[in-house]
Amino acid sequence: MHQYARYFERFRQLAHARPLPELVPEETLAQFRADVEAESAGYQMGAKAELEIEREVRTKIDNFHLETFTRTQTETTKRWTYESEIKRPYFHVTELDHQQLANWRKYLDFEEAEGDYTRAVFLYERCLVTCAFYDEFWFRYARWMSAQEGKQEEVRNIYQRASTLYVPISRPGVRLQYAYFEEMSERADVARDIHQAILDRMPGHVETIVSWANLERRQNGLEAAIEVYKAQIDNSAVDFFAKAAFVVEWAILLWKIQGSVSEARQVFQKNQQWYLQSRHFWMKYLEFEIAQPTSADKEAEHYTRIKQVHDDMIKKSRMSLSTKKDLSSYFLTYLQQRGTKDAMKEFLQVDRELNGQVFSVANSLCVIVLTIPTDLYPFSLHT
Repeated sequence: MHQYARYFERFRQLAHARPLPELVPEETLAQFRADVEAESAGYQMGAKAELEIEREVRTKIDNFHLETFTRTQTETTKRWTYESEIKRPYFHVTELDHQQLANWRKYLDFEEAEGDYTRAVFLYERCLVTCAFYDEFWFRYARWMSAQEGKQEEVRNIYQRASTLYVPISRPGVRLQYAYFEEMSERADVARDIHQAILDRMPGHVETIVSWANLERRQNGLEAAIEVYKAQIDNSAVDFFAKAAFVVEWAILLWKIQGSVSEARQVFQKNQQWYLQSRHFWMKYLEFEIAQPTSADKEAEHYTRIKQVHDDMIKKSRMSLSTKKDLSSYFLTYLQQRGTKDAMKEFLQVDRELNGQVFSVANSLCVIVLTIPTDLYPFSLHT
């Protein structure tokens, strides 16, 4: 809309020399002429001459265009603050700066508040030319469109464009949201295919597999979800840490959905030997045992289970000392908040073993000895 006032003035000058049918649509011209003729019929001196009628019609046309210009001026002025901040109206692979992104957010806020559907759609489409690689604008467009009445196909089109053309599959958030939309639309088979398409390019992606398992749980029951996790745990293309996460999710399903604490505990116990390096596994295992309800007569048994998990984590796991210290905070908090009168003895003992000088020096010496070149050491490292 740059210099629209200048263009309007040039148009008005040109309009004086152009035939009437070129200036307005045929229906509008007929209405203006009818209005002028109706006005002339009221005069006592008879009908107006054709030239006089044309002159008055041209005046009405000019006023009509002036009203359009005034509306345009008002709407342009309201938007000019945002338009003037758009420095890159075209697509480019380089990132936009924060000021540009903030301006698009504010502009969309404004246009949505105006309530004009056509203008809002047009602005979203303009925004996505520039911001096609930014998930947030695809999410926002789809959510705004879904809030409109009867726009389900338009929402589907937005998700499809984002998923198949613009947003890299390395950021699967939009695709997962598309899967939820299709499941909501009673097309669970399409939602399942979307998950599978992501995993074809990103085997073992944790968020996608957890989403897929929950899809199967909602559609086909708990066992179907567990089968998804088992298949991924047995998949050689899935890395060690992802498998640890799937074991945890499997146990949580048994615990929170099926309500079987004993089966969930068995999953943790049987698999702990395989995930001695997984921080996530041991953290969730500790949280699981600490979260179990207890009573005065069962507190001793509850404490024994938590202590066993903590001891296994300290003595058997292959995590770094800093990680063990971090996870031990769960056990120490338990001793503080729910321990018996002797709990502080164990609290201080664990604290001394993990943070004391002897333990720290011993671990440091192991590292030092293992890093000394053998050709400079006068005897075998095994001695």
